Amino acid sequence: MTDIILASGSASRRSLLAGAGVEAQSIKPNVDEETAKIAMRGDGMSVRDQAMQLAEMKAVKVSRANPGFVIGGDQMLNLDGEAFDKPANLSAAAGHLRKLSGKSHTLETAIVIAENGQPIWRYLARPKLTVRVLSDEFVETYIQTCGTALLSTVGAYQLEGMGAQIFSKIEGDYFSVLGLPLLPLLDYFRVRGLLTT
Repeated sequence: MTDIILASGSASRRSLLAGAGVEAQSIKPNVDEETAKIAMRGDGMSVRDQAMQLAEMKAVKVSRANPGFVIGGDQMLNLDGEAFDKPANLSAAAGHLRKLSGKSHTLETAIVIAENGQPIWRYLARPKLTVRVLSDEFVETYIQTCGTALLSTVGAYQLEGMGAQIFSKIEGDYFSVLGLPLLPLLDYFRVRGLLTT
């Protein structure tokens, strides 16, 4: 069977694949995301295109050195055209939540599959999440309760945990919110004969 490789150190993406019965090896791509983002934003690239470009960079980089199907993924929070990165510390996480309070945002969730160093498949999911109005007291309690785990997500929330309390509405599938558009990915693997139909 052809190897499936996840070009990511993301425990969430790896666990989603494993839960769906897909065995994937994880290889961190060592892409300089910060420099890439500065260049893309300097060029005025949209948030969705930034996410897609980063997903492709990761997939292609790992694919050049490893045979098989390499999945690169990236997720960016888009609030009215402004990209949110993962918060640097808990104070920044609180700032993210206060800025998102009472508003809707989109999670630009991109995946690219590369083979032999070339992208062969792309998919972008765009779940829309509406954050209820958050009191300062809630934000402080939430940050204290969840701690540094919040620094691993672009919105400083984890929907699979206490983060569920943040939202009043979610449009889009759960897997894409967690960072991996799993259903179209599994469908592609069936088309390619990697999973039984």
